[in-house]
This record gives sequence, C-alpha cells and structure tokens, in this order.
Amino acid sequence: MKNNNTTETLPKFDQYIDILDNDTALSLMLDNQAEAIDAIRESLPSINQAVTKIVKTLSQNKKSKLIYVGAGTSGRIAVQDGVELYPTFGWPKKNINFIIAGGYKALTKSIEGAEDLSNENSKIIVKNKIKNIDVVIGLAASGSTKFTVEIIKHAKAIGAMTIGISNNKNSMLEKTSDIPILLNTGMEIVAGSTRLKAGTAQKNCLNLISTLVMTRLGNVKNGMMNNMVVTNQKLEKRKKIIENKLNSI
Repeated sequence: MKNNNTTETLPKFDQYIDILDNDTALSLMLDNQAEAIDAIRESLPSINQAVTKIVKTLSQNKKSKLIYVGAGTSGRIAVQDGVELYPTFGWPKKNINFIIAGGYKALTKSIEGAEDLSNENSKIIVKNKIKNIDVVIGLAASGSTKFTVEIIKHAKAIGAMTIGISNNKNSMLEKTSDIPILLNTGMEIVAGSTRLKAGTAQKNCLNLISTLVMTRLGNVKNGMMNNMVVTNQKLEKRKKIIENKLNSI
C-alpha cells in the first residue's frame, strides 16, 4: 500500500463527512478504517521480529517486565491491551507496567499538556520504572510525541529492549527504537484525529504482538487459553470446558 500521506493530511472535498449524508459518511469512514489492516500487513516482518525478541527477553529472566508507554489515545490503547494479559493468559501482574502521560487519571480524562515531558523528568521516570531486563513498547501515532520518544530514548540507553509503534514515516520514535514498527495508515477521515484509523491499527498491532508472545510463552494450547484466570462464573464455566477439551486430546 503506497502511502505518502500523514495522519495530518487533509481529506479531499468529496470526503468531508460534515457535508455528506449519513450512509455515505459511514461507508467512507468504514473504508478508511479498513486501510488499517493493509498497513499492519505491510509491517508483519517488523512485528515478527518484535515478537521473537520479546519472547527471548521475557524467557531469559522471570523478573523482566512488559512495559507500555503512551500519551492520549495511544496510552489508553496500550493499557487496554496490557491489562488483559493477566486474566486471559495468566501473565503475572508484577511483570507488567504502564507509563502514561498524565498518569492513570488520563485514562478517563484528556490531559493533553502531559505529553510535553522534559528530558530530565523522563530520565527520572526511566530510573524509577524501567530496568535493563525489561521490554518497553512505546506508541505514538505521530511518532513525535515528546513523552513517548523521551522515555523510549532513555530506556534504550540503559539497555532495555525498545519497540516503537508509530503511524508516520521517518519519525523520531521510528529512529529511536530498537525495533520500529511503522503502521503507515496515512490520512484520517477527520484530519489529525488519530483515535480513528491510526488507533485501530495500533490496537490490532498490539493484539498480534501480545497474543503471539503469550502463546509462545506457553499460555495457549490447541488454540485455547490454558492459563486463564477465573474471576467470575462465566469464566469458571469456560475454564472447565477448555480443561475437558484439552484432557480429551
């Protein structure tokens, strides 16, 4: 998929959803979202490389953490992916962490100014939150979000493995990370609103990475979750079904 646009590129006149009827606007938005899958497909080699390196790092040291970094939409998407690793795959809570611009309150409230992190403050955060045995995944649609770029830069400097997921070519995040993953989604149907196509691509990319990493670490067997955590009656029933199926194979 050749794409020289960025997330800030303006849509063409016939793509202005504010002047289109609902049917046309919805179809246009859906077609635009569908381009996220093509962007991910083009980056499968980089995603494969990331999965391989993550599995190796996490397998070598039981104290290694998987740490997600992001601001705004990217930060919320990161948390959405990471929090599900414990109930779905039994990945220990102590082996996962989140560094989100504005802290946890930013998950339910937009705190845009929090992404302007100083170099000195980023060093302090990395010193307190990240070790050289950890895997750090940074997400920024623009690839230039200061908060994420600075954290990734300093995490890499101390020897942590860094992965940068961005949606614009030749970004600082792409240049800073050990393993850059470019999801070249291009123009948003609402210019600059990366909660749309860019966000869709980021979440799907994280789905691929975290699911295959957890699978390679032994938490999926015969296509089923074999280490899920039971927290309610529905999951208790599901776990019994899975156990019966695995025992019958």
